[in-house]
Amino acid sequence: MTYLGALVSDVALEFFSENQSDLTDFTLINEKIKKVSGINDFFANQDEATKLLNEIIEKHSIASEPDRREYGDFQTNMDLAHQVAKYSHTKNKEVEFVLEPTCGKGNFLLACISQFKNLKKVVGVEIYKPYVWATKFGILTYYLNNPNTIKPEIDIIHSNAFEFDYSNLAKSTEQFNTLIIGNPPWVTNSELGSIDSKNLPAKSNFKNHKGLDAMTGKGNFDIGEYISFTLLKCFEKHKGIFAFLIKNSVVKNLIYDQKRNQIRMSKSEKLNIDAKKEFNVSVSACLFLTHLNTEPDQTCVECDFYNRNYITNFGWYKDKFVYSVQDYDESSIIDGKSIFVWRSGVKHDCSKVMELDQINGHFKNALGEEVILEKDLTYGLLKSSDLKYDRTNSFRKLTIITQQKIGQDTTYIQNKFPLTYEYLNSHKAFFDKRKSSIYKDKPRFSIFGIGKYSFATYKVAISGLYKSTHFTLVIPKDCKPIMLDDTCYFIGFDDLKTAEIAHYLANSELVQKFLKSIIFSDSKRSINKDTLMRIDFEEAFLAADFEKAKEKIEDLEIHHWETFGKLVNERVAEQMTLF
Repeated sequence: MTYLGALVSDVALEFFSENQSDLTDFTLINEKIKKVSGINDFFANQDEATKLLNEIIEKHSIASEPDRREYGDFQTNMDLAHQVAKYSHTKNKEVEFVLEPTCGKGNFLLACISQFKNLKKVVGVEIYKPYVWATKFGILTYYLNNPNTIKPEIDIIHSNAFEFDYSNLAKSTEQFNTLIIGNPPWVTNSELGSIDSKNLPAKSNFKNHKGLDAMTGKGNFDIGEYISFTLLKCFEKHKGIFAFLIKNSVVKNLIYDQKRNQIRMSKSEKLNIDAKKEFNVSVSACLFLTHLNTEPDQTCVECDFYNRNYITNFGWYKDKFVYSVQDYDESSIIDGKSIFVWRSGVKHDCSKVMELDQINGHFKNALGEEVILEKDLTYGLLKSSDLKYDRTNSFRKLTIITQQKIGQDTTYIQNKFPLTYEYLNSHKAFFDKRKSSIYKDKPRFSIFGIGKYSFATYKVAISGLYKSTHFTLVIPKDCKPIMLDDTCYFIGFDDLKTAEIAHYLANSELVQKFLKSIIFSDSKRSINKDTLMRIDFEEAFLAADFEKAKEKIEDLEIHHWETFGKLVNERVAEQMTLF
């Protein structure tokens, strides 16, 4: 049967049926429950006890489930909970106090009670009342089935994790060897706010952002990160461990902020789990385990949760936040400032009109219309998905380029290219619907991500959408440069051999190792301008070998190589004079 939404096991039901008379006085039934299970204050008042008595008599049941978004609710299955508790036990067998701040149905608490034999105190906090009952009944059932097991003092508290007084709990339990365990909500504060959830922390700038960052996007944070940070700070003086199932991005943020926060934690581990298998959600998540009350370090070992295979060691190293300490150590000479400025491609936000297919010599847009245009303003276009080859001059799409620099007057099109103007003007409604504020008060048919660099004959390009760090050399088609869209980044050259050498260096083992050492593959846009601008081409050139380069670059002569060397050296010297 169920009681206030919580499943009551047969053995627990039998216990209450045998003690029906005591349910008429909740203090008496609470004493009996305390004796058999260690749970304090099972019933908070007589009404709760009477409700159970009536349901036993009437065999009445009520069941309900919460909105998963409201509570960030992904209940941990018992098998995974036991695996986490077992792994935590290998790190600290002497745990005396267990805290779970969002205990849900209590699977972690049950796993810990069965795993740790020196427990003296257990505390679970849960906002959703049916889960509070589920946890209480689950623990009671465990002890009814295992009557000879040592019973710690247990408190299952109905409270919001954001309002619970962890500071006082930390002070009162400081003498205990501690395990903080759980699976906090996998949602952000803005997601909860969007559904008008009351399950939110009080407004605070807990990451100490300044100015606009505190008021805008950077003020958004993950609820699991907020809870993790709060508990790590409150319990940093406890001897013990912290073991949370959280999103990968939260672990990255905790380790990143450790440089500033200096929370007393170390020997951190990130053990990747299969969230699709465990929770049926497509989220990159892990078990994050770290040791409390230790000299702070600022790195974290990443491995697979199921087979413990090592992946990397990431964190702060040589004053840089890196994905692989080892790879960065071997390639950090490349970490500097690119002498070539990386640019993103063309942005127009009007693909149905601006992007064209060429079929049998005719243009066709995404609306299915055949279009007659002058060819002067049409250029081949490559997107991220096209940058899979070592070099290319082929393209699937073309795009109309209306400007040579941002803000350029576009009235010239009407006189010089009347067919193109007629086509664009007949679709002006599509341009007017563009939502981005960057087009406000700009010339008609404006585009962005355009400049002299866009018309460079040769380009060394990389996708900003995919995880690959491979660079493609883009060469012109029919003496006309090829454009890239705004999901790509590139550097441009007007000399083929200079472009080929830059392309060779970008794909060299040293540069590739460097990029892989600083790029976090689970980031949404792991490859961006800031990352690429860290490639020091002068150092890459000095570390490269001409003879090996000749094997990759056709007709490469020593004077080409030396000219490139002078170029990067002069560019560096030029930059130095600016400071």
